[in-house]
Amino acid sequence: MNIADPAQPVLTPDLPAPERFGDPTMAVDRLARIYDAGTAFLRRHFQNSVGGDQPGSRYRAFYPEIRITTTSFAQIDSRLSFGHVSQPGTYLATITRPDLFRAYLIQQIGLLIENHGIDVSIGASATPIPVHFAMGADTGITVPQEGAMRFTLRDVFDVPDLATTNDDIVNGYGQPYGDGTAPLAPFTAQRIDYSLARLAHYTATDPQHFQNHVLFTNYQFYVEVFEEYARSMLGNRQSGYTSFVGPGNVEISGEKDPCPPPGKLPQMPTYHLKRPGNAGVTLVNIGVGPSNAKTATDHIAVLRPHAWLMVGHCAGLRNSQRLGDFVLAHAYLREDKVLDDDLPVWVPIPPLAEIQIALEQAVASVTELQGFDLKRIMRTGTVASLDNRNWELRDQSGPVQRLSQSRAIALDMESATIAANGFRFRVPYGTLLCVSDKPLHGELKLPGMASDFYRTQVAAHLRIGIRAMEALREMPLERIHSRKLRSFEETAFL
Repeated sequence: MNIADPAQPVLTPDLPAPERFGDPTMAVDRLARIYDAGTAFLRRHFQNSVGGDQPGSRYRAFYPEIRITTTSFAQIDSRLSFGHVSQPGTYLATITRPDLFRAYLIQQIGLLIENHGIDVSIGASATPIPVHFAMGADTGITVPQEGAMRFTLRDVFDVPDLATTNDDIVNGYGQPYGDGTAPLAPFTAQRIDYSLARLAHYTATDPQHFQNHVLFTNYQFYVEVFEEYARSMLGNRQSGYTSFVGPGNVEISGEKDPCPPPGKLPQMPTYHLKRPGNAGVTLVNIGVGPSNAKTATDHIAVLRPHAWLMVGHCAGLRNSQRLGDFVLAHAYLREDKVLDDDLPVWVPIPPLAEIQIALEQAVASVTELQGFDLKRIMRTGTVASLDNRNWELRDQSGPVQRLSQSRAIALDMESATIAANGFRFRVPYGTLLCVSDKPLHGELKLPGMASDFYRTQVAAHLRIGIRAMEALREMPLERIHSRKLRSFEETAFL
């Protein structure tokens, strides 16, 4: 028990003292023990307090923490972009949901121990667990809104603090901390908990269902084709896929099992074709616009996916393009504006070779076209992303001149945002779009013109995205996570 104020003692759970571990599995077991004890403590006292007067004590539990101290400048394998710290010092990371991140934590801690030859220290941090996030592990308990209880919640329990829930680390402002220590991971525990709660809200699926390979689309047509594909995979025992999850956490494992949609779809309906080890594919229908694209990627990034790709529709800007042609982005004209404060527009967003090759080979495989013949249906070039869906209605002299100067071959509203946030969050990214209209050349996206296109192209486009993800799944993680995504002052954890 800590006494912060003699009039109101602060009660905390009994926890083991910090201890050093050379075994990553044992280290994660200790993280789980500290986290589980803290959240159980908060849930128990919250339930005992509901409906009553203000308790005579304040209840507080703390996130677990990983800490490592090295005094050596020893050279690490320079081929690796993660798994080591760059210079001597003390590095730490607060941890939440060890159950959800168990495999990730074992992997990252194991690399640290192996690369530096030293143990990690596991103990309780100085960061309190907000009571709202402690309830997230038990869906049977919810925290009422302010004023619904007979006492002020924040007088008794810690609540989320947005002043300390930010992206300072990934944006390059978080190193070192005020006490001289430096971050070990790209996100703090509170930032992760915030996103886990948002994910469940926006997608209507629990975070544990998300797979390591994420496809984003901007049309519901892709969802229908994805479910058809998922059912065919569940009917094939050799596919390796085990189940399919839709909004509302409806999970099926058989090809013919019913998967009814919820009565009200969430803002970003999300679907998961699962494999052991989260090696399957997640499809997120982000809808239209860069704001949705940023919201989705802001929160999915905390799950540390191995790659995400945009597979949506775009406007073709060249007269030589046809409806249904594919566009493989190798650069982005960023006029979406939603990331300008976090990632200035002067920051280049480079193409990632592994992603580009996987997408091009997937197009060749699905279309059965090779080499020079592939150019008949696919172009590689700059994709422009705007924040105005009706850009065609404005004075064309400005937009068209910029599009021409940039050599853009396609335009949409989401791809540059998804790529830029992938760069910002160190998540491998790519874009393969399908031309659905050519507004500069008189071919608008109208129902009569689009019906044949939707019928014939969506299935092929989605298969290409999945095929690319399956190729990336077979690559070693250190190959996918390019050094292009890492700065010269970087966290050890992916």
